Amino acid sequence: MSDTRSFAARRAHLVNRWYAVRASRRRVAPSGFVSSPEPRTIGSFARGRQLIAGNYLFAGYLIEETHASLWDLNPPNRAYDDELHGFAWLDDLAAVGDLRARATAQKWLWGWIDRYGRGKGSGWSPDLTGRRLIRWINHALFLLRGNDTPSSDAFYRCLVQQTWFLSRRWQGTAPGLPRFEALTGLVYAGLSLKGMEHLADPAVRALARECRNQIDAQGGLPTRNPEELLDVFTLLTWAAAALSDAGRTTPADHMSAIERIAPTLRTLRHSDGALARFHGGGRGTEGWLDHALAAARVKSRQPEGLSMGYARLSAGRTSVIIDAAPPPGGRASYNAHASTLAFELTSGRRPLIVNCGSGASFGPEWRRAGRATPSHSTLSLDGYSSARLGDADRATAREALVDAPTHVPVEISHASDALRFQGGHDGFLGTHGLTHARTLELTFDGRALAGEDMLLAIQDADKRRFDRALDAKKLGGIAYDIRFHLHPEVDATVDLGGAAISMALKSGEIWVFRHDGSHRLALDPSVYLEKGRLKPRSAKQIVLSGRAMTYATRIRWSLSKAQETAIGVRDLTRDEPEPLD
Repeated sequence: MSDTRSFAARRAHLVNRWYAVRASRRRVAPSGFVSSPEPRTIGSFARGRQLIAGNYLFAGYLIEETHASLWDLNPPNRAYDDELHGFAWLDDLAAVGDLRARATAQKWLWGWIDRYGRGKGSGWSPDLTGRRLIRWINHALFLLRGNDTPSSDAFYRCLVQQTWFLSRRWQGTAPGLPRFEALTGLVYAGLSLKGMEHLADPAVRALARECRNQIDAQGGLPTRNPEELLDVFTLLTWAAAALSDAGRTTPADHMSAIERIAPTLRTLRHSDGALARFHGGGRGTEGWLDHALAAARVKSRQPEGLSMGYARLSAGRTSVIIDAAPPPGGRASYNAHASTLAFELTSGRRPLIVNCGSGASFGPEWRRAGRATPSHSTLSLDGYSSARLGDADRATAREALVDAPTHVPVEISHASDALRFQGGHDGFLGTHGLTHARTLELTFDGRALAGEDMLLAIQDADKRRFDRALDAKKLGGIAYDIRFHLHPEVDATVDLGGAAISMALKSGEIWVFRHDGSHRLALDPSVYLEKGRLKPRSAKQIVLSGRAMTYATRIRWSLSKAQETAIGVRDLTRDEPEPLD
């Protein structure tokens, strides 16, 4: 299987290169836009200023070259190279928008045309071409201002050549985000460029077909990656807006996907406006989620039960989001994490309990560590994760999740004074005969979360497996740890003589962690793995440890606001831009 995929990857690369060269040799008359394109992407002013200053931070690596062109850099890995050729950095330069930013953007764009416009370089893949076309079209007015006719002709000619390439090769992308990027770019170009109108209709139909095939009834993707879902949702809303601007009707399957995804994203939205960080996804660019939801104009309520396999408890200023389904399988699990029953908690604008996140931008070892159960706010057993990493695929060097939970029963209900989540998973059944069950109750005022974790040997076969695991430990018990990873900005201290942990947020809120007193409580180092930074951020984690000695082990704990914390908090502390460290 791996040899087959490796061959398929090499073949796709060669086919892409062949069509790229063909596209560059097509004799194309200078074109123009049917109408002035409307910019819809959002950039970062701070990142734009860093780019102008010669600080090139992509894919977790910083290259400082004050006088070098972007295309003279030596990319440290493929992810860095992809970000260069995807041109998303144009959003950041456009966010600055002054003369120097425009001159920089023009220099780098026409530098790409001179160096790679003839079908050379790694940027001629369908997904990167789609991403690049969207940015070129979005920022065309910004880029073309002040340019002479030959430069403008080269710009339009290269746009048309890339559009032709994309029309021939979008089918070569992997299903999911890469294909949505390719098709959205083709829709954009077909609707915007003179002479390319005939390519729009097939692309619109193909995009609607992908919506029908890839977006499930819960409004989710097979990868269960919240940030990837937001990216797909954004592309679909952009394509729908482009169709509307062109006086065309958006297909029903396309609109239905937008209507299904919007309430799911609301479920995955924390109270601070950021996404929950699960299965390789980050918090998302600040403001992007709310902007995308507002632009979609879908007012559907959050659905009852699960959304893309996640449960949400929300009350007062507090949001709790729980991974409440089996992890993705097969190729969809290449970025998936062993995070079943892990949760995140945010109070107002301040994350409190988090998962460590994806370490992909910090190298393969950090990536593997970020995928393991101990990097999530849940229970890990005897050094085991609830799912394991399989052998690396030869074509992609990625590892799928194997031996993952398959049975994850969940119930969401109301207690007398709280919202209640109850769930369980069988990820430790094969190794230790134990089922992990978790109950979370969030009070109606959002000021307290009561938790209970249980390890249960239920069936006779499970009990025998547990007995064998216990014998292997010479009856010393099966060690377990329940971790609560804290956001780096949480100031945590051991309190009450070691019986509790006090946590202060920048908003002034004080939260206290307590437990039933029968387990070891510790405040240990942790990390916060965040895309766009040069190294992991230091953080802390609360660890509740013990040993399972019987067929039923119960651990009770709670998180609650201190009594002196006001019901209403004016959180006016300003979040300053993070330094490049």
